[in-house]
Amino acid sequence: MERWHGRTAVVTGASAGIGAAICLGLANAGLRVIGLARRANLVDVIEAGKGSIHSRQCDISKLEEVIAAFNWVEETFGGTDILVNNAGVMYPGHITEVGDKPLSDEQLLAIINTNVTGLVMCTRRAIASMVKRQFDGHIVNINSIAGHYIPFSHMFNIYPSSKYAVTAFTNSLLNELANFKNKIKVTGICPGLVNTDMVSKAATIYPTLQPSDVADAVLYAISTPPSVNINEISISPTTETRL
Repeated sequence: MERWHGRTAVVTGASAGIGAAICLGLANAGLRVIGLARRANLVDVIEAGKGSIHSRQCDISKLEEVIAAFNWVEETFGGTDILVNNAGVMYPGHITEVGDKPLSDEQLLAIINTNVTGLVMCTRRAIASMVKRQFDGHIVNINSIAGHYIPFSHMFNIYPSSKYAVTAFTNSLLNELANFKNKIKVTGICPGLVNTDMVSKAATIYPTLQPSDVADAVLYAISTPPSVNINEISISPTTETRL
């Protein structure tokens, strides 16, 4: 981890849950962490023993806010060395009015715009910063096991679709970087259920991971030597069964 000391890591969806745990883990490993979140004030209360954590208000579903945030990181801290695409939303409900709890158009669009579009736009800005400075950084996409199979519960609606898209994007990006002999790393991390506000009800029924478990996986991925890329990590509670 020595190569990352003093480097800048940007974490999206940093205000709570997995994002907050990743911010804490990276900062305690000696990095300067920029937490992007709609509720930036919550990032300010994360206390790290080492490194530092800084907040920036940003709704990644809005391109203009993404551009402004990454320009600010460039101007204030010199650029993005690690990007952890963690921001994501999931609204339980149904895709159409065939079901009895249809989501609104706005909710469906929010899932796609946050989980897919925002992730892609943040990645483009981070890689542009790395290429500009000729730095071999790391992109970490917090995906889901729902990016590899469709959960049995119909309440997941288009959430798995968004995560399948993240799986495809991660691999497409790896192919593009390899084709141009670029050494920027890309890792997808696919946890099972994690005990966060997003799945608070499910956490009372099914075994769950803790946000710190996902943060540990991020730290492992970025700790590998420059000659090694961890393409994907899947993690789950030892007694988890698929929904």
